[in-house]
Order: sequence, then structure tokens, then C-alpha cells
Amino acid sequence: MNSILRYFAAQPDAPPLGDQGAIDAEFRRHRRNVIVVITLCYGLGYVCRLALNVVKKPMMDAGIFTPEEMGLIGSMLLYGYALGKFSNGILADYANVKRFFAAGLLLSALMNFGMSMSTVVWLSAALWALNGWFQGFGAPSSVVALANWFSNNERGRYYGIWSTAHSIGEGLTYLGIALLVAMPPKGLGLHWSWGFITPAAVCVLASLIALRFLQDRPQTLGLPPVAEWRNDVINQVSTRARDAGTILRDQLRVLAIPSIWVIALASASMYITRYAINSWGNVYLQEIRGFDLFDANLFIFLNTAAGILGCVAFGFISDKWFSARRPPANLIFGLMELVPLFVIFFGPQNDVLLAVALVVYGFGLSGILASLGGLFAIDVAPKNVAGAAMGFIGIFSYIGAGMQDYISGKLIYQSETRVVFNMGDATPTVYFYDYSAPIVFWVGASVVSVLLAACLWRVKARD
Repeated sequence: MNSILRYFAAQPDAPPLGDQGAIDAEFRRHRRNVIVVITLCYGLGYVCRLALNVVKKPMMDAGIFTPEEMGLIGSMLLYGYALGKFSNGILADYANVKRFFAAGLLLSALMNFGMSMSTVVWLSAALWALNGWFQGFGAPSSVVALANWFSNNERGRYYGIWSTAHSIGEGLTYLGIALLVAMPPKGLGLHWSWGFITPAAVCVLASLIALRFLQDRPQTLGLPPVAEWRNDVINQVSTRARDAGTILRDQLRVLAIPSIWVIALASASMYITRYAINSWGNVYLQEIRGFDLFDANLFIFLNTAAGILGCVAFGFISDKWFSARRPPANLIFGLMELVPLFVIFFGPQNDVLLAVALVVYGFGLSGILASLGGLFAIDVAPKNVAGAAMGFIGIFSYIGAGMQDYISGKLIYQSETRVVFNMGDATPTVYFYDYSAPIVFWVGASVVSVLLAACLWRVKARD
């Protein structure tokens, strides 16, 4: 056990380099590698998190699970992720994030391999809960890397770049897996199990990339803290000695920051809407709008593709237009996320209008996700406990998301109408579902999120 703990523990500081030219060169090289690796690998790892969402309808049609059982299984991942993101966020502050990140990706891959063979509710729920736990290694590791390698007045831009990983991963999932399992001619028509096997293989590859190219803190390479290197020190909190007592005290101080609690509640509300679209959006389009599996996932892909631009735009706008203040950008992007929901669910039944609304929704959602999902929290928390701040926000966010998945599944199942056709010896049954109640739940959560975020207008960053 001790050898395992030593393997994952943060490395000790190396003797400082004396050559400023060498320091500059090392920072430039490793900063480039860090942002590329955490964005790429987090995006690839995302595919292992969302695979169930794409194969949900084929599994329901095959009679493997009911909507209520699907909601239960889906919620277990989100509860597992909530606990994992919080506990692993605390551990990430002490860990060598390169090894920590890679381990989470590998273990998540194993859970997806298991899901490809499971048709038992309790086993699938257990595997998906563990998958959520292991997925919780990724975001805290990435945020700790961002806090260690990028300073305050640039972090919004780089956080925005990293946040594109959410959209990259969602896009790869909804389009890539749909191509595998959708029926010809639009897809390959493979068995639903390939919707888990392929993401597992992708996660193994991502684990190897992270282990090879990601780096621990700059000080382990003999470099100074990034705030000193960039002359961007607000105060001296981030330059104190990295000892366990200091880290633990600062982790506890996170809980005493009122704005952190408001951010957590706003993020939880936003995640209800976010995962409603992620988990049930393509099912809604198939059940209510009459799309086939491929077209439904193609429309959901539009929102994720727009999200790539939304993440980058949020970081740039909040850094450049508002001098690294997040609240004004939160309001702009929050409204861009909220208004299209009314068009999607209550507007005219027009495919072009639906596509435009999903694009605007994805753009706004990804911006507000970048902020409420982590950036705003690490702005207002001490930087040596960025992982704990991210984990605290994460546990609220994914408890909200998990409640959404179970409640949505139950509401949909309770609305079930069965129509039985008498055809001699055969009596086929067709199931119809009403989404009115879930839609009110999803849109209402978005309204609450925007209002809570607006309450933080005067909150400022610290180092």
C-alpha cells in the first residue's frame, strides 16, 4: 500500500534552475504540453462517460432495461462522479497529477468493457457507479495542472481551451458511437455492446498519452511558481511552502467562502439542464420529434460542436473584456443557454429552427459550464487547493445531475402509455411517453442557475 501511495504522491521540489533562458524554455515547452494533453485526454476520456446515453434507446427497444431502470443506471454514474470528483479533488492537491489522471482513464476503460457484457440492472448500476468514481480523477487533475502552470490573468483563456474537451468528448460520443450502432445506411448497425467497447479502447489510448506527456508541478522540475515567472502575483498565498498542514487548512477554508456555496448551487442547477439534454435529448428527439437514432444524435452533436467555440469565447471575453471578472460573462452566456431551451421545447416544429436553437444553447452552455463548473471557483479559492475547490463544486454539480437522471426517468416512465395490437397469434406492444413534466423540470433548473449566478456580481478573484 505504501508503495502505491508513494507512486501517486506529488514529487518533491527539485533544486531551482539558475539559468533564466532555460527556465523560460522549459516553461514554454511544458505549458504547451500540459494544455494539449489535458484537453485531448479529458475529451477522449469523456467518451467513456457518455456511452450509455447513445445506446439507451437501442437497449430499451431490445427490452433489456425500462426507462426507469435506465434512469437509475445513469444516475449511479453521476452520483459516483459527484463523490469521486470531491474526494479525488482533495487527493489531487497532494498527487502527481500525471499518474493520477492516467490511472483514472485506465480504470474507466475497464468499467466500460464490463458494461458491454452486462444485462443485469444491479451489475450495470454498480459498474456505472464505479465508472463515475474513476471519471472523477480527470477534472481535478486537469484543474490542478491549470492552476500550477497558468497564472490568474491568463487562466480564463486556458481554462476555456481545456473546457472545449467537454464538447470534443460529447461530439465524439454522440456522432462516433451513433455511427457504430445506428442501422444502415446511416450507420454500421453494430450491436449496442460496441457502444461501450470502442470508448474503452479510446480511454486506454488516452491513459498512455497522459502518462507520457503530462507533467506535475513546475517546482518538481526546478522551475518557480508560474505566478512568479509571469510576474502575476496578487498576494503570496500561492507561494507558501507546500506542506500537508497548509494544504489541509486551505482546503477547509474553501468551505468558509460564501461565494463557493452559491457557485456550487448555481452549478448544480445548470448541471440538471446540461445532463437532461445529454442523457435524454436524443431519446426525446426520437420519441417526440420522430428522428431516427443517427439524426437524433447528429442534432445533439450540433450543440456540442458549438460548445467548443463557447468555451474559448467565454475565457477570452471574461479575461479581455471584463478584466478576468466572470460574473458579467456568466450573465451573457447564461441567457444564451436559457432562451434557446424555450425554442427547443416550446417553439415551432421546424428542423432548421431546432438546429439553430441547439447551436446557440451549446455555445451558451459551454461558456457557463466553464465558469460555474470550475473556473469561477478556482478564481476565488487559494490556488494551492484548486483541486478541493473543483471537487466541492463537482459534488454539488453531479448530485444535481444524478437526481435529474433518476427523476427524469421516473417521470417519463410514469407517463407511459401502452398500445397493444391484436394480430392473431402475435400481440405487439408499442410504448408512448409524455415529456411535459420533465421539460418543465429541465427549463426551471436553468432559470434558477442564471438567477444564482447573477447574485455573485461583485465577487472578485484571489491568488
